[in-house]
Parts: sequence; structure tokens; C-alpha cells
Amino acid sequence: MKFITTLSISIIVLSVTAQQNMTPETLVQLGKVSGKGISKDGKSIVYSVTQYNLKDNKTTTKNYTIPVAGGTATEMRGVDHLLVNDRISPDGKHSISSCEVKIKNVMGTDVYPQLSQSNVMIYDDLNYRHWDTWEDGLFGHVFLNTLNEKKVVDSIDLMKDEPFDCPQKPFGGDEDYIWNPNGKQVLYVTKKKYGKEYALSTNTDIYAYDIESRKTTNLTAGMMGYDIKPAFSSKGILAFLSMKTDGFESDKNDIVVDNGAGKQNLTGEWDGTVEDFKWSADGNIIFFVAPIDGTLQLFKVDYPGATRKLPEVKQITKGDFDVRAIVGQSGNTLIVERTDMNHAAEIYSVDVTNGTMQQLTHVNDAVYNTISMGKIEKRYVTTTDGKQMLVWVAYPPGFDASKKYPALLYCQGGPQSPLTQFYSFRWNFQLMAANGYVVVAPNRRGMPGFGVKWNEEISKDFGGQAMKDYLSAIDAVSKEPFIDKGRIGCVGASYGGYSVYYLAGIHENRFKTFIAHDGIFDWKSMYGTTEEVFFVNNDLGGAYWDKENVAAQKSCNEFNPINFVKKWNKPILIIQGGKDYRVPIEQGLSAFQAAQLQGIKSKLLYFPDENHWVTKTHNSLVWQHEFYKWLKETM
Repeated sequence: MKFITTLSISIIVLSVTAQQNMTPETLVQLGKVSGKGISKDGKSIVYSVTQYNLKDNKTTTKNYTIPVAGGTATEMRGVDHLLVNDRISPDGKHSISSCEVKIKNVMGTDVYPQLSQSNVMIYDDLNYRHWDTWEDGLFGHVFLNTLNEKKVVDSIDLMKDEPFDCPQKPFGGDEDYIWNPNGKQVLYVTKKKYGKEYALSTNTDIYAYDIESRKTTNLTAGMMGYDIKPAFSSKGILAFLSMKTDGFESDKNDIVVDNGAGKQNLTGEWDGTVEDFKWSADGNIIFFVAPIDGTLQLFKVDYPGATRKLPEVKQITKGDFDVRAIVGQSGNTLIVERTDMNHAAEIYSVDVTNGTMQQLTHVNDAVYNTISMGKIEKRYVTTTDGKQMLVWVAYPPGFDASKKYPALLYCQGGPQSPLTQFYSFRWNFQLMAANGYVVVAPNRRGMPGFGVKWNEEISKDFGGQAMKDYLSAIDAVSKEPFIDKGRIGCVGASYGGYSVYYLAGIHENRFKTFIAHDGIFDWKSMYGTTEEVFFVNNDLGGAYWDKENVAAQKSCNEFNPINFVKKWNKPILIIQGGKDYRVPIEQGLSAFQAAQLQGIKSKLLYFPDENHWVTKTHNSLVWQHEFYKWLKETM
């Protein structure tokens, strides 16, 4: 059963009055739009809207369709029948699925079943925990299911007895295992390494399981970095994303095609890195999303076929916004998700012949119409080594250049994550500006979108040029007469949190207060407790005990925030997740204890059940209120 409605009626109208500034409560209740795909008949876009109601403390998700050309949204009870089920084989005889399989004995009750009340984990190798979960001996496996009248009558574990995961943990999904369109093979992504080898490597591969022979072939053997997101064209040509370097999680990401006779890198000569891609309906073009100049834009590259002539990469869209994801294609129209720093994701159409865009959904318009929005400005600052660096500046609503405003230096995480026109439900520039702050967000060294060299320059140089880039940005903007130079704060998470800890020891009184979320405080303890050791090996340089390793010793001494803690002289708010195994708990606790024992005004905001992020709504509201309370108290 379905209901015809306009989406502005279907959303919950929030309790805000005309032209109010953004608040944390408004932010968490915005509708979150996610495109699901194009309907089988090619006429409609299928998408969902997830909404949280603060009063009821409930989250609801509703599904909608809207014509590809735009028009009235239709709320749907269910949408699965509208979309192609890519879990079913082309001939309808089989399906694929994934579930957890017990492979290793880890729990005390596994080893000692008679001791049923024991609560203990037993490990003899690394990778004993990952992201926010302790290893329990269960591994995600792909299953081939035989169907009879759409019911499963038999299942085969394609990874039987193997201690490997598909989908990849922690963020893999259905894209990690797919059908070959000939219906004779199942392709899946996994890293066939266990223990220390798993923790030290990024070498995932794409495997093909042949249904008739029951043999498995590694399609990316000899390709040593991440090989992920396999996808076939309508002509049966395989494409996937590939990195060259084992252990470098932020290496240049390229589109590689394999026509069965050989592989070809379509973007290898292009000075950029690919985020995601989708084949065109006719199989002649690959559309993809990539960072460029502080945004995420839509690009295309032709598939050259048997000619193997290296094709030219062409940019389709331009502007101060992010194309966040490609939802699907209908003729010369691509359907995408788009955001900017003042607007959460909405569905747009793109004319691929000229890049023009049309907004199709208006989920949050009713709320935006009541909110005063500040200006987002793109500036360029000259760095200490003579480069031009893009800096995003967000201004408070109703900005008046004749007045004085406090400012925040925002330090992006990653360290190789792009700082684009994203819309965060935590680190939200619109909300920061609405609280009266000018936000300064530099695309410092390490950010993708400015060439591969710029992206790679941060590795093994965490406390070097990137820190100078931060200071160049805040110094340049601070020269403006509207900046109150005595009220500048420094905030950030992950590598941004590391940046806050490091800058707190070298800032020479530029900043009046600091906020660090899940930041690296001590490289030695970080090396000893983080789970993906490949990250610290590549970006830190290696083990701190290797005295002959120049890069590692520099990172653990010259670039180690703990070595500069004696120079801390300003208030600091420290935020730490208890289930953050990427930047584990001792980082935040050590920093807080160091500040307290030196008599520095400090506060610890500890979330026992959160990982590297804050995912629970009420926790996020506490985060927001403590964030702005701290700034008000200390600036």
C-alpha cells in the first residue's frame, strides 16, 4: 500500500521559530536522506529518510519514490519489489548471503566448556580487537544458496574453515560480494591474512568462486594494496578500485578494469584519487566521485575496450558542494546525493552532458526556512613553503565585518581524509558559526584533492609541514579586523585531536582554549595498543623500539605531543570513546591526567559505549552542549 504526499508534509516539522540560529536539537532532528537506487522500470528514484524525534526519543525510517524528472514524492510501505535484487543469480536458481561462522576458539567457554560461568578471552596472536569489537572467533563468510520456488534448499560456505572476513570489517557491505552477470561465478572481497599478518597489511583481494568446478581464483594476485568494490558493466567487464601499496590505507585509489585478457588502470596517470564509481548503463563509461579543490565532484572516464588507449578523465560537475554518492542512471541523467556545509544530503539529478544539476528532494526545506545561515567562503593562503592552500571560512549568520568575532581553527582527521563541503552531524560548521564563531578550516598537507604529492606529504611528517599549514591559515585569517585575536580556539578529532595536543605545546599563545576528541597523545602507547598496525607503520614510520629507524624515532620524539606537554598553558577539553580501539582510551586519559597534574583547567568527556565516533543521539547532544559550554567558559 502506498500514500501520495509531498515530503514537506511527511517530515516532522521541528519546533523552531522563524530565522532562529541552528541548535544541537535542530541538527539531530534533520532528515537523513539516503538513495537506494533507480526503480526497475527506470522511471523513479527510490530513497529513504531517517528521522529522529527528540520528544519521543524515537528514530523512524520511511521509504519514498520520486520521478526521475522530479515531482511529487510517494511514501511507500515497502520498496524491495521496485529494485533489482542483486543477491539473486541472473537465472534465479541461486542467491548469495553472508553470516558469521565460528572458526577460532577465543572465549574461555570455548576452551573450557565445563567452566560455563567463566568470562575470559584467550589470544595468542594479534588482531584481538578491531575498531570497536573484540575478536570472538566469528568470521563473516559468503554463502551460495540453492533456491527452489524462491526458498533456500541448500547452502555452501564459499570460505569454509577460513579465518577471514567477507564483508570486510568493520565497514564492508553487500558491495563486497557480487554475482558475475553470467551467473556462473560469485566474486567476493577479503583479506586472506590472519593474526599479525592481518594487522600489518591492507592487501585485500577479489576472489572468484566458480559454481560448476567449485574452485576459487584470486583475480588480483600480485596487486598488493586494497582491491575493493568489484562491479561488472552491462557488457560483462569487471572494474574495481585498487591501491598499489601494501600497508598504506590512504594510497592513490584507481579504477582498474579487467576484460578477461588483462587489466588496465584507467586513472593511473590522473593526479587524483577515486572515492567511488558506477558503470554507465551502456557499459561504455565509468562515472566516479573524487575530491578536488576542497569539494567532491562527479567525473567520468571512457572504457577504451580492446584498443586499450588510455582515456582522458573529465570532470562533469563544478561548484562549492559535495557529490556524496551516485545513486543510479536514467538516460543522460545521473541521480546523486549532494551536500554542502549548510545543507544535509538531498537527492539531485545531473545532466551528464553538461553537469547541470536539479534538486529533486526537499526533505529539510521546512526547517531551513526557519534557520539563519551563515556564508561559507573559499580563501587561499600562502604556506611557509610557498604553496597556495585552500581554507574554508564559515561566518556566523548575520555577520557584520565591523564587529569582533571569536574564531575556531578546525583540524581535520584522517590524516588523509578530504576536507570538503561535507555535512557532519557532529563537527557541523553551520552550528559552530550559529554559536557566534568564525570557523577556519584549512586543507593542510595530507588532504586529497590537490594532487597525489600533497596527499602523501603528511606521512611520517605528522608534526611537520601540516602544523605549519594550520598556523599559516589561522594567522592569515586572524589579520582580519573582525577577528578577536584574544579569543581563538583550536578543535579537532582523530588526527585533528593529535593536532590539538601537538599545537597546545607549540602554539606560542595563539590559542585561548583547546578541544581534542579521540586524538593521539603518545605515539609509543599508540603503537602498542592500536589495532591496525599498518597505519602506524606507514604514517609513523615503524616501531618506537627500532632505534635505527629515523622516521619512527622522529615521530616518537620530535612529533610526539606527550613530549611537549610541559608547555601546555591553556584550558583543554578532552573527549574519549571507551570503545575506540583505533585511538585507544589511554590516549585521552593520559592527556587529561597530564593537564590535571599540571594545574591546567581541563575536563574529560568520556563515552564508555562510543567508538571513534559518537553514534548515539543523546550522547551526541551531550557532546554538543559540552562543546559549546566549554568554549563559552574558556574564551
